[in-house]
Amino acid sequence: MTTDTFEPFSVHGADRQSRWLITCDHASNAVPPCIGGGSLGLPDADMQRHIAYDVGAAGVTRALADALDAPAVLSNFSRMVIDPNRGLDDPTLLMKLYDGSVIPANRDADLVEKARRVDAFHAPYHNAYADLAARQDDTVIVAMHSFTPQLNGRPPRPWHIGILHAHDDRLSNALLDLLHTEDDLCVGKNEPYIGHLPGDAIDRHALQTGRANTLIELRNDLIETEDQQVAWAERLAPILTNALIQMEAKNANN
Repeated sequence: MTTDTFEPFSVHGADRQSRWLITCDHASNAVPPCIGGGSLGLPDADMQRHIAYDVGAAGVTRALADALDAPAVLSNFSRMVIDPNRGLDDPTLLMKLYDGSVIPANRDADLVEKARRVDAFHAPYHNAYADLAARQDDTVIVAMHSFTPQLNGRPPRPWHIGILHAHDDRLSNALLDLLHTEDDLCVGKNEPYIGHLPGDAIDRHALQTGRANTLIELRNDLIETEDQQVAWAERLAPILTNALIQMEAKNANN
């Protein structure tokens, strides 16, 4: 689906048949033409911040997909247009204030406008996500995100990487065990965010379907450059592979 020739999502490695699916809900800070383009009335500096997208996450996603020979699906629109990692009844689906910044183009957005953005951007992204996830019977979803080193004057965040999960912690626990053996990493479990929001992308495509999954948060000052993004992807790929092996071995013994 396109809107004003704007593609709401992109698929990287579409023909790959790996059981891994790498996703990036907040890959882009782009504002589609039908929303007015530009910066939603915000200063350009705000559009480069975490409020607009997950800085560095798209590069890690593509590089990780390459390292695992897996497909990846990425959003092509800013989370401030409509947030693809929120359920349809989540009050933060269309944000009007985020981390101290009022979003002028969203200030007067009503239910009709919200529905228009869901139909134009949120729904096509999730339809593509669902199609990719359904290609394999045993799809494993890895959702890539990034977080800012400090949020809204709060204490600095010490974690280099956070692993988020809800009740299905099979893959996340195996991944955490392996990451804790890495002496140079400060690893968070459900940090810096909780591991589950009802209706979010993992809930919709993994928890409700029984697919193994994990959500990885990387501190965005560690993935600012392409070299850093590739380095993290190449580091994570074998750890994820081993975590899946350990998860399945544990399941087989239970």
